[in-house]
Amino acid sequence: MDLSFIGTMFLRILGGLPLTLNLWGLSLLGGAILALGLNLLRTTRVGDKVASAYVFVFRGTPLLIQIFMIYFGLAGFGFIRHSVLWPFLREPYWCGLLALVLNDAAYTSEILRGGLRAVPRGAVEAGRVSGMSRFTILRRITLPLAIRQALPAYSSEVISMLKATALVSTITLMDMTGIARAAISETWRAVEILLSAAAIYLALSLIVTQLSVWIERRLSPWQFQRTNR
Repeated sequence: MDLSFIGTMFLRILGGLPLTLNLWGLSLLGGAILALGLNLLRTTRVGDKVASAYVFVFRGTPLLIQIFMIYFGLAGFGFIRHSVLWPFLREPYWCGLLALVLNDAAYTSEILRGGLRAVPRGAVEAGRVSGMSRFTILRRITLPLAIRQALPAYSSEVISMLKATALVSTITLMDMTGIARAAISETWRAVEILLSAAAIYLALSLIVTQLSVWIERRLSPWQFQRTNR
């Protein structure tokens, strides 16, 4: 195994890190906003059916197929090609980002729904007795407790989305995986190149894991004090 070649490929693959981080961050942000909207929809009977159908479709189909359906499939509809959205939807970046956002929203909405269900009813009742409005209860009691309950599962989703960004390389985007695939086709030295790419993804996953542990400690220090005794 040529260590100098691995070092060269490592630096070359790092060239795709900005695009990977861009897709990763925006997909998490867009997915979180859409997930919150889906949970608000669940407060009505019709909205609950719509949100459930959305989650079923996007959780029940592979992300790769969703990317292909958006990138290749939408071009088959004439009204889309002649709409104001076409300048965006014909670009692989926007198609890949849209697929990541829609997929992440389905998983995040279920994680958030589980966190909301875990909020003790007594805490909400205490807020009402104190004279808080529904919005104040949501902002100061429900959401903070729900986020704390959902944090462990959401940290796993964050790491999953990091790995999912690699799939956008299939629609010509040159993220880290796209650069690695191009390098393999040039050199046919797959092992060294893939090891370099895997090392970068592992390092990013480790950072996310440590960050989530730190946030958990900040949100519930009493639990960690018990375990350290």
